Amino acid sequence: MLQRKIYQRIEAFYENRPGKALMITGARQVGKSYIVEEFCKAHYESYIRIDFIANPEYISVLAGAGGAEEILVLLSTRFGDQMIPGKTIIFFDEVQECKELITQIKYLVQDGTYDYILSGSLPGTVFRDIVSVPVGYMDIVQMYPLDFEEFALANGVGSNVMNILRQSFETKSPVNAYIHRRMMQLFALYLIVGGIPAAVSTYLETKNLYRVAEAQHAVLRLYRSEISRYDGQGSLCLNDIFDRIPSELNAKNKRFILKNLNPNARFDKLSNSFQWLKNAGVALPAHVVDEPKIPLLLSKSQNLFKLFSNDVGLLAAQYGGDIQLNILRHETAVHFGSLYENVAAEELTAHGYTLYYYNSKKFGELDFVIEEGGKVLPIEIKSGKDYYRHNAMNNVLKIYGDDIKGGYVFCGENVEQAGKITYFPIYMLMFLQKKELPEEIMFDTDFSDLGD
Repeated sequence: MLQRKIYQRIEAFYENRPGKALMITGARQVGKSYIVEEFCKAHYESYIRIDFIANPEYISVLAGAGGAEEILVLLSTRFGDQMIPGKTIIFFDEVQECKELITQIKYLVQDGTYDYILSGSLPGTVFRDIVSVPVGYMDIVQMYPLDFEEFALANGVGSNVMNILRQSFETKSPVNAYIHRRMMQLFALYLIVGGIPAAVSTYLETKNLYRVAEAQHAVLRLYRSEISRYDGQGSLCLNDIFDRIPSELNAKNKRFILKNLNPNARFDKLSNSFQWLKNAGVALPAHVVDEPKIPLLLSKSQNLFKLFSNDVGLLAAQYGGDIQLNILRHETAVHFGSLYENVAAEELTAHGYTLYYYNSKKFGELDFVIEEGGKVLPIEIKSGKDYYRHNAMNNVLKIYGDDIKGGYVFCGENVEQAGKITYFPIYMLMFLQKKELPEEIMFDTDFSDLGD
């Protein structure tokens, strides 16, 4: 079993029977169904899985149900002895195929006889046309492909080494040279294999990169099939946009240029297409901001953005050719910049950050800017030896110093600090985690002075 961080989140959610359902969303083939089944098997005496793709007959049955009682009666005719009150969890899989169930989940949760967990692909489309979204009765958690930390654990990196690396990141001190070299080798492998579970498992079982590529191309075909099913007439150009991600990232400025898609293309006509790809979990947009100031959202440009793949392994597979061997040999023919930046986009997204970048004709371009600790944190991603060259970061730190926490440069070298800039190995992106708000933010004051 691949160790996934989301497993602990699911455990924590159901620890005290919260009176809610949990829905795991994400792109196809990121491991949602597998991880949910593993949780259900380990924590419940009985579990029932209803897959609306494998068993479409349940769609019409449940869609026509008049409420929780009727749904449970219908399920009992099929699952009978498996439905043990208080000891059973019911897993509704691929709920995007039966959207009416999401409305009904409120009443099932209120009934309280069983626990419920759901999974859905195309998360941004699941709630389309739903009359009543069950606010307060269902929490939603997004799942992504394996991030680099999960990939490292899957490949045998031990907890002691991970703790050493984490301490090095937190104290900004260099890593042991041997560990650093081996982690960079592992990172090169991650650029090829990526984090789609089928590709990772294939690599672990066979060590055959050709088989890995086969698994990746199967996922790409599935994505294109899903896109074609949604965009039946091709009017949204979804497949065209999806297939252009590698070449646009390989361009000098990496920004998605609409005219490369179609000389007459206009953003206002295609904005829904880009939003769909984001909502489906197959593309990660990073929007430009006019100023590196908190809150970044206020200076976000809607129609200027970079578009990253949801998985660096799929991106490498789309590039094709002999890229796997070229990456392992670190051949100059490979545009490592696009691959490194794509990993950064994946890691930041999976760790809770909204993706932005900064671009100014006067000051230059920063690869990413994120909000961290109430300030802006500029990030540069460097794949070559010129990682000391970062004019945009120097300019921004000089001009916006009071609003900026300092700068991070992620590169192929060891940890080093120079003034307000810290250089980290690229694999240490795994430790950049958005801090969650505490569960209780208490504020108590006395307004009795306004009384009579």
